[in-house]
Amino acid sequence: MKVITVCGSMKYKKEMMEITEKMALEGNCVITPIYLTRPSKEDYTTENFATLAKVHYEKIKNSDAILVVNVDNYIGESTSKEIEYARSLNKEILYYTDLT
Repeated sequence: MKVITVCGSMKYKKEMMEITEKMALEGNCVITPIYLTRPSKEDYTTENFATLAKVHYEKIKNSDAILVVNVDNYIGESTSKEIEYARSLNKEILYYTDLT
């Protein structure tokens, strides 16, 4: 069993949830990002976003691998930084487009 943290743009939340379920059903322990629930991003402070980022990087640190949900090969700036962080820790990098 691998511990895998999901990374990717929140505009692909649906795909993230689908691939998370698939990977879990294959026997992996899948750690998801926090899905924002407030009506608008403006309902969050800069400190809120900093805390969520710190927590997400800790998830990556504690994982065996990350799964980059790169629908249509889209990888945004934040996800690119997460990939670089995972690489710096010698984590395995999996890509959604390679698994579908």
